[in-house]
Amino acid sequence: MLNRATIDRIVAAALDEDAPWGDLTSEYLIPENARARADLVAREAGVLSGGDVFAAAFRLTDPAIDVQLVVEDGEWFEPGAVLAVVTGPARGVLTAERIGLNFLQRMSGVATLTGRYVAEVAHTHARITDTRKTTPGLRAFERKAVRDGGGRNHRHSLSDAVMAKDNHLAVLARRAEPEAWGATITAALQAAKDRLPHTTHLEVEVDRLDQIEPVLAAGIGTIMLDNFTLDELRAGVAQVAGRATVEASGGVSLETVRAIAETGVDVISVGALTHSAPALDLGLDVRIDAP
Repeated sequence: MLNRATIDRIVAAALDEDAPWGDLTSEYLIPENARARADLVAREAGVLSGGDVFAAAFRLTDPAIDVQLVVEDGEWFEPGAVLAVVTGPARGVLTAERIGLNFLQRMSGVATLTGRYVAEVAHTHARITDTRKTTPGLRAFERKAVRDGGGRNHRHSLSDAVMAKDNHLAVLARRAEPEAWGATITAALQAAKDRLPHTTHLEVEVDRLDQIEPVLAAGIGTIMLDNFTLDELRAGVAQVAGRATVEASGGVSLETVRAIAETGVDVISVGALTHSAPALDLGLDVRIDAP
């Protein structure tokens, strides 16, 4: 979960990157005792995410700045809506403005795109999840945004679960004869499962229908059907027959996700939620009160 310590660490690093020796423009142009009021205004419709992160940019710049959120994380809003009001010393408001907006626009963009995917699969069995295709250093923020958009999180890191993908299976079976591939993979997965703590989840990716039975024979918890056609997904779901959670991955878009969900899969993982979400158009309208 996203906590204050994580928020402060990431936001502080961004502020330091943006103003390593201070904000020269504000310091030389804006009177020291000038105050400002800024309205955070939506230029387009979307889902808010990152209110606490936005507020942290101002708090860490100058504790005298007050941020009042009008819209909560996870709420949809329309163009023209005032999402937050910022008041305080003008220099600090202007210094923190860009970093606060950068994070909020990014997170709200992820939340909004996620919300559209979730809406597309409404009234089906499938749930939408993210992937590890996140911006380096910002995974905690982007995962929070996915949740705000109504999606679910996949494993947070390589340390959270065992997930054997095609390259792992290729290494395991590199010396096996083609006819012994299945037995080799089953044995390797069973050996790994025997060594794992009972609380650790095991997922395996397959890219062909004939790989499903050898993987299921090892008693894995989730099987990922990667880049399967719709007919192959339906066949895969029927073949698994409830023996494992079925995840679909690859080739997922807003145009295809509904049809994928209707094949009966349990989970649809979508890398685009984080690697391709456009920043939402939000603006900070600032008014300076002269001393």
